[in-house]
Amino acid sequence: MGFLEFCGSEFWNASLLLDGTWPQFTDCFVHTVVVWIPSAFILLTLPFYIYHLYHHDDIYTPPIPVNLLNSLRSVITSTLVVLALVNLVQDESNLSINGKHVPASHFLSHTLRALTYFLVLVLLHIERRKGCTTSGIQFVFWLLVLTMDTIPFYTYIELENHRTDLMNFVLFYASYFLKILQFGLTWLSDRSSSERQGYSIIGGNQCPEVTASYPAQLFYSWVTSLVVLGYRKGLEESDVWDLNPRDTTECLEPQFEKYWKRECLKAQRKSTRSEILVAFANDKGKTELGEKSPILMSGQLKSYTKSTSADESNAIPAQTLKEKEKKPSLLKVLTAIHIKGLTISFVSKFFADICQFSSPLILGEMISFMSNRNSMHAWRGYILAIGLLVFGTLRAVLFQLSLHRASVIGMQMKSSLITAIYKKALTMNNEAKKFKTAGEVVNLMSVDCQRLQELLNYLALLWSTPFQIILALVLLYITIGPAVFAGLVVLIVMIPFNAYYVGKERKLQEENLKIKDARIKWMTEILNGMKVLKLYGWEMSFKEKVEKIRASEIKVLMKIAYVYIMVGMGWAVAPFVVTLATFATFVLIDDQNILDAQKAFVTLSLFNLLRVPLNLLGVIINFSIQSFVSVKRLNAFLLQPDLDPNGSIKDTRSEYALSINDGQFKWDKDMPPVLNDININIPEGKLITVVGQVGCGKSSLISALLGEMEKERGSVTVKGSIAYVPQQAWMKYDTLKDNILFGRPFNHTRYKATIEACALSADLEILPGGDMTEIGEKGINLSGGQKQRVSLARALYSDADIYLFDDPLSAVDSHVGKHIFKKVIGPFGCLKNKTRVLVTHGVHWLPMVDNILVMTDGRITERGTYTELLKVNGEFAQFLKIYLTQGIGLESDEELPDEEIEDMRERMWDKIDALTSDVATSGDENPITERKRRRSSLSGISGHQSFSKMSLSVSIKQLPRRETVSEIIAKGKLTELEVTGRGKIPLSVVKEYVKSAGPFGLLLGVFFFILFQAASVGSTFWLNYWTGDSEINDPNFQQNHTSAFVNKNHLFLGIYGLFGVFQVVMIIIHSLFYWTRLVRAAKTIHANLLHTLFRAPMSFMDTTPIGRIVNRISRDIETIDSTLPQVLKMWLSTFMIVLSTLLVISITTPIFIGVLIPIAIFYYLIQCFYIPTSRQLKRIESVTRSPIYTHFSETINGASTIRAYGASNRFIEDIKHKVDKNQIFYFASIVSNRWLGINLDLISSVVVFAASILAVQSTDTGAGDIGLSVSYALQISAAISWMVRQMSDLETNIVSVERVLEYSKIDSEAELTIPDNQPRPDWPDQGCVSWFDYETRYRPGLDLVLKGINCDINGGEKIGIIGRTGAGKSSMFLTLFRLIEPSNGDIVIDGVHISKIGLHDLRSKLTILPQDPVLFSGSLRMNLDPFDEYSDYQIWTALTQSHLKPFVEGLPETIMYECGEGGCNLSVGQRQLVCLARTLLRKTKILVLDEATAAVDYETDSLIQQTIRTAFKDCTIITIAHRINTIIDYDRVIVMDDGKIVEFDSPACLLGDTKSQFFSMAKEAGIVN
Repeated sequence: MGFLEFCGSEFWNASLLLDGTWPQFTDCFVHTVVVWIPSAFILLTLPFYIYHLYHHDDIYTPPIPVNLLNSLRSVITSTLVVLALVNLVQDESNLSINGKHVPASHFLSHTLRALTYFLVLVLLHIERRKGCTTSGIQFVFWLLVLTMDTIPFYTYIELENHRTDLMNFVLFYASYFLKILQFGLTWLSDRSSSERQGYSIIGGNQCPEVTASYPAQLFYSWVTSLVVLGYRKGLEESDVWDLNPRDTTECLEPQFEKYWKRECLKAQRKSTRSEILVAFANDKGKTELGEKSPILMSGQLKSYTKSTSADESNAIPAQTLKEKEKKPSLLKVLTAIHIKGLTISFVSKFFADICQFSSPLILGEMISFMSNRNSMHAWRGYILAIGLLVFGTLRAVLFQLSLHRASVIGMQMKSSLITAIYKKALTMNNEAKKFKTAGEVVNLMSVDCQRLQELLNYLALLWSTPFQIILALVLLYITIGPAVFAGLVVLIVMIPFNAYYVGKERKLQEENLKIKDARIKWMTEILNGMKVLKLYGWEMSFKEKVEKIRASEIKVLMKIAYVYIMVGMGWAVAPFVVTLATFATFVLIDDQNILDAQKAFVTLSLFNLLRVPLNLLGVIINFSIQSFVSVKRLNAFLLQPDLDPNGSIKDTRSEYALSINDGQFKWDKDMPPVLNDININIPEGKLITVVGQVGCGKSSLISALLGEMEKERGSVTVKGSIAYVPQQAWMKYDTLKDNILFGRPFNHTRYKATIEACALSADLEILPGGDMTEIGEKGINLSGGQKQRVSLARALYSDADIYLFDDPLSAVDSHVGKHIFKKVIGPFGCLKNKTRVLVTHGVHWLPMVDNILVMTDGRITERGTYTELLKVNGEFAQFLKIYLTQGIGLESDEELPDEEIEDMRERMWDKIDALTSDVATSGDENPITERKRRRSSLSGISGHQSFSKMSLSVSIKQLPRRETVSEIIAKGKLTELEVTGRGKIPLSVVKEYVKSAGPFGLLLGVFFFILFQAASVGSTFWLNYWTGDSEINDPNFQQNHTSAFVNKNHLFLGIYGLFGVFQVVMIIIHSLFYWTRLVRAAKTIHANLLHTLFRAPMSFMDTTPIGRIVNRISRDIETIDSTLPQVLKMWLSTFMIVLSTLLVISITTPIFIGVLIPIAIFYYLIQCFYIPTSRQLKRIESVTRSPIYTHFSETINGASTIRAYGASNRFIEDIKHKVDKNQIFYFASIVSNRWLGINLDLISSVVVFAASILAVQSTDTGAGDIGLSVSYALQISAAISWMVRQMSDLETNIVSVERVLEYSKIDSEAELTIPDNQPRPDWPDQGCVSWFDYETRYRPGLDLVLKGINCDINGGEKIGIIGRTGAGKSSMFLTLFRLIEPSNGDIVIDGVHISKIGLHDLRSKLTILPQDPVLFSGSLRMNLDPFDEYSDYQIWTALTQSHLKPFVEGLPETIMYECGEGGCNLSVGQRQLVCLARTLLRKTKILVLDEATAAVDYETDSLIQQTIRTAFKDCTIITIAHRINTIIDYDRVIVMDDGKIVEFDSPACLLGDTKSQFFSMAKEAGIVN
């Protein structure tokens, strides 16, 4: 059966369609194609869709109950089934009863309609049962139905079918009305009665995308409410909805983990295979393979090592093997995870490009129509105009869908990678930490992950631009013939040109990121140690170091700028050069070739469509290179070696609580073992102490038990959970209470008992917020003793099975130590039934422990009970003898120990004396007795005085910075919330940015770009003039004046070429000014920020989390360095294109101005709505980014504690929550961008539609003018959306400038030097210090912390300052260094008023030994002498005096030894001794001790005190004492209370006055009775 027989008429009739007064299709076409297309769509997609519904149950909610909406849909669809069947019955009736001929196509069409509608009805029911609230399939189906039914809709009216077949006429229009209604209902989404499965709301505000209908998702109407809210009141965090569940880290992280594991295992298998091949190749397969392939544990990959050969002489070189070694690829993993989303994005972009390139073809038809207007019907022009509108709308929807998918994938990648980096940081071993410091890892999170996220916004363009070029060339070939190949040659020539510069840029980007890493690493360390830098007056030295790194960075940025100039020039002039080459070839290959309007403007419109992507391609390539480099860096980081998960094995069936068998341990593979031949078995419930000299391996033993070291051999077994108290207490940025609870449920009874046992009750009374006081970064607002007791409380509250104490008692006073030992650690403490390992120097506790391990040079040399070890008379007995003879940690007359402890020591001495005959002494020589006798003189001052306790209980709770923080600390809050800017970006920010760039140069750059764009527009007008020239288009002129015709053609072509030459010159000059100026802007802004940070007062540093500052010096500076110039460049390009487009259309079609005005108003209103929302979202996103960095930094510092408590998963959950919170605002930002984009694209389609309709209606407009007008209008669609997108990006990125400038305007300290008032070189020569009526407060508006201080200190005196917490002791020392300035009065040192000289002149003449030993990355020598002021001889002398010489001489690089980040390669005691050496090098007349020995062991304490006595005997020493015993032998003591000096006299006089505060404090401490 042929179509004629099947339809009863012909299928297609072109003349009927095109030559009539209306577009008429044949009856056969109406009853076949019109019906078949929607039916084919539903039949083809239905199986896949139903499979999707039934295999993705987790995505949907439970069944939706029957409601009005789904009932109405079902009723309408059922009615349509009935109407189709009625139509079928009607046709059957006409055939059988009335005898009318009804073609078979009619029966088939009605049957097919009825079947299709029935399937849709079934689908509605399935969707409701599967909880599907909206359906894309249904939306597209009903859209197709309505679109196709438009043909019979107007056909039946035109043919007046109601006269011949009223029944079918009525049935069709009734069904058409129902279809419109049904299509309208697809714009509404059904509502589920219950929550989405697996959907947990972070912010309590469900994401509307989850419940939005499919059309609402396509047109982003669900975003409108947020945009309107942002316009009305300015957005706040609580206004923005939660993330879509698909974008949460909870959903993304397991997926990334699974794919990464799979990739690692695949790489492992390939590496193993290659090793086997090498093994067989070497010595015929006899090579012995070790554990060389990557081993995956807990989703992490162990480091790769090369195989070892049994016979290395015959082995394949290691390098060859290394080359063959297969490493896991992060790029492959990311691609595999997101391949589906990327495919949707790319396919959408593919069809969007096809829609876009259909427009020039329609334009060609329109020019043809305008040229033959008289012989064609007007409807053809209107259809072409409607075609432009439809294709424009389709392109808009598909293009925005592509961008949305890509942006969401970018966001998902960033979330996955940040979580992966964080998890990696928690498992990295010590070897990895050498190469990846905290600063560098923060850079990976802040810069590299961000670059990858930003690339995804442009990724579709990277591949679609070549596709667009190919498509354009095909269409151009159809339009202009072989001449197009000339343009193709130009594009091909540009490939190697660009490839060279692309390679160059990639290398420069890699170099740039390495330098950036170094800068962030240094800045992070400097910010952590800023107080020490200020006290030493070293800020400028360290600032210079950062500036040198920044100078290198700027140098590389300038090189990148020159690469951008070359690449930018290539892509900017490419469209014109290609057009010129094409036109020139077309004109020159044949003298008879005429460049008419149709050829010229279809060609021009095709090239113009390429203009935006080609302009952007250079930038996109830059983004791609940056991202490629970032992926490589992230890949390398994720492959860093981990801690061996078998380093410490948990075994609940083990015989012992802790055991190490034949253990040998090292810190990393490149270092020699630090622990050798370790064998220990510790039974449950025992108390074991570890003793030994500094650096013998005590802390390393604890680390080995925790699995923190590289295990060379042996095994470590742990039975049960662990609580760990490190030597340096780690504090989490949280309340004191949460630091103790550490994620465990609150139990009031246990919590109260913990507080009491750890002697924290008194501290809670004096802390401003009690246990709800916020603890700053690194416990900045707690003393060393308080931090250690909070750390102990954390361990005690955890109720673990095993407790590891790494010398926690050295940081607390003796009586507090005794309290903690008795109540917590000791045989009668609350942990008496737990297993405890205690590293200690407090040997007086040793008789009360179950077992003692004595360590020497990394080996356990002795073990046993106290009595057993003494009987042996070995190293332990000698150690005790030295300890008690020399009084380590208990120097004569300085330390006043607890009497009970003293008695214990005396008994210990007697026992040693009896057991060690070779060192026996008479009773009179007992050093303990001798010390007691020497102190009796002090006891005689007051008959009832005796020393029973070591120090006063309240002063241990000293908070050194209590007075330095703002009023909010009274409520327990230390830091204020980060300020989020509001409203428009202030004009001052833009002015400052322009000023930093150099206004004149930048304006010149913009001016030359305007000239470039003017030349571009001028060339198109010249082309219009050329194609419209009457002689050129006159056939007679062509035939009769051949040479004149050719010459005229060549003249037109030559002038057209000159426009191109002018463009090249202008773009080069513009690029030179633009890029170099913006690099200068980045340089200036960073320099200003750096200067301000180094000159900021300590009050700013104390109250600002380092994460906030790092956020600015990393992410925001990176934006100013790299992103902002690119975005500004793209915006400038697209803005000029839009401006020139509107200008051209208005000139060629003046009536268009009437349409332009309302469109411009509408466009402006959308901008007004959108920009405030976008800007505020960017600000909030920036603010919520800081907690991620803060949390990350503290995690790095406390990783070992977190791992020991098994809290890694909880901390990972914390970072995931913080990342999700940050991404909430990024997601809102990208969807609001899509909302803007779709609206602007629709406006652009209206502009094109308006231009074409006006052109059709205008009878006096020439074809060339129409071509010019519409070709530019077609360009505007892409240009406007890009321009506003770039405007938005510009506003959001300039927020970074605003944030950096905010920190560039902090109030600074006083001048560093005052040239007119510098002290004499030998000042101070006496060391006399006087306070005169001195008053000070920390900031204006706060209460005075020192009130009317008057005192004189004579040169060479030893002065102690004591007082209860908050009395003002630390304030006294801060005033001396002018870390706080006076409100009234002055301080005079040797006749010089310190407030009148520069800060450096003052601080460089004072010496301080701070409580916390702060070191920096770099050599030992740099840490001692950053200015290179001293000779090596002086440095070695200082090291000798500080007892470090033997240790330093044993190092491979001696004084050039790298200390590591924060001095991590040295023990705490060694760091304190380095600080002492630093102090000895300066050796000024005035020395300030800020309880410098509070956190070190007794041995180090002894060494420090001994050195200070000898080296500073002629100096004035001022000690801020937290323990009375420290200053009991000083010349005079200052007693402070409430910011005033209440007593100032010698200790003996003050103790002699029973009414003195000093006496009462001593009495409270138990020093006197």
